[in-house]
Amino acid sequence: MRTSSTIRTGRTVKRTTRAAATLAVAALTLSLTACGGDDDNGGGDSGDKGGGTKAPASSVTLPKLDGESLEVAAVWTGTEQKNFKQVLTEFEKRTGAKVTFVPAQDPIINFLGSKIAGGSPPDVAMLPQPGAIKQAVDKGWAKPLGAEATKELGENYSQGWQDIGKVGGKQYGVYYKAANKSLIWYNAQVFENAGAAEPKTWDELLDTAQMVYDSGVAPFSVGGADGWTLTDWFENVYLSQAGPEKYDQLAQHQIKWTDPSVKEALTTLAEIWGKKDFVAGGASGALQTEFPASVTQTFTGGDQPKAGMVYEGDFVQVNIGETKAKVGTDAKVFPFPAVGDTAPVVSGGDAAVVFKDSKAAQALATWLASPDAAAIQAKLGGFLSPNKSVDASVYPNEVQKKIADALIAAGDDFRFDMSDQAPQAFGGTPGKGEWKTLQDFLKNPKDVAGAQAKLEADAAAAYGS
Repeated sequence: MRTSSTIRTGRTVKRTTRAAATLAVAALTLSLTACGGDDDNGGGDSGDKGGGTKAPASSVTLPKLDGESLEVAAVWTGTEQKNFKQVLTEFEKRTGAKVTFVPAQDPIINFLGSKIAGGSPPDVAMLPQPGAIKQAVDKGWAKPLGAEATKELGENYSQGWQDIGKVGGKQYGVYYKAANKSLIWYNAQVFENAGAAEPKTWDELLDTAQMVYDSGVAPFSVGGADGWTLTDWFENVYLSQAGPEKYDQLAQHQIKWTDPSVKEALTTLAEIWGKKDFVAGGASGALQTEFPASVTQTFTGGDQPKAGMVYEGDFVQVNIGETKAKVGTDAKVFPFPAVGDTAPVVSGGDAAVVFKDSKAAQALATWLASPDAAAIQAKLGGFLSPNKSVDASVYPNEVQKKIADALIAAGDDFRFDMSDQAPQAFGGTPGKGEWKTLQDFLKNPKDVAGAQAKLEADAAAAYGS
């Protein structure tokens, strides 16, 4: 990594140093390697069963909204949606408002467009991409945050997390949820049977994968039916191998996808995706496996699961919680290994954006910027908050506490998910753009040049260049 680099998160520019990056990665590595042993929770449920989670002591001032009704749209499903609804329930208790959760579909910008065209936009929407926030602003849909929400955000978030939610210098987004997308989870029993240890470099990862394979288990489970998992694989390899400056340039399409650095990253990915029997079910099986199943099949089946490892973020714990595996003992985690000089630190997140500039909508944005709101969902597991005022003790197990501590300790030194920074037509649409091309590449990892050409054609169309 170079001594200094320019980080562009959305439309914002900030500076960082190699020393800071090294410290952040070191903090993450030390945190995760300390996470074995006895956890009281597996990362799924915690706290009250059926009675909801006890709210933290109040620290945010909210207006009385008796008789007001709001709609909140998000693509979240299952446990994630259920847990978020508990946060909305507490907002209702504190304000008297009635909040309805509206299930959205990907791409959420298209979903919102149809709602707006029909005259029924949600009051607030949770947008998973900075690119989507910019599109919503450019279309005149999104409303700037009010003074109270902006104040709460300023008190509880680092400048970097505030800046990601800005467009044209104005604050539009509250990054309520974050993700550490530089983690590989593994079945501890499989590793023990194979005599494998946690790798720190890409070459060591390949050696570990071979040991797992030789023990009779496919090394990797890949949720290829969801194209976003494949973009995350690529981003970690690319950031570590090409470096932060190239990463920022590619994220803004300032260099083309036909650049040699992209060829190198795809060729590296093919060392796993193209290795016979390294991916559970092969390419065809992976392309029929959705993300949740990619996790659960790694931690079910006793000492003969379908795979020994699965790559994805901290939120994997929600899915592990659906198995009998216990996070920290049966299911362990290590940082994504260094492909180049430094291990990657890639983050993602979901931002609350106001679509109706009302007192109630602004109050909900203020609530979601508070540590009170984040602590409720953090306690339930499978959730990571960039809110620096959240006490790490609320997280349900030591693994999640350490991941949260590392995220906050990193401050502004992170790279946001590249595909989430792109126009949604390229980086966030099922069956199109980067998602589709990387699915095709998983199927035929020998065609590096073809994948690059298709990625560049789709990027050029989406970016208008």
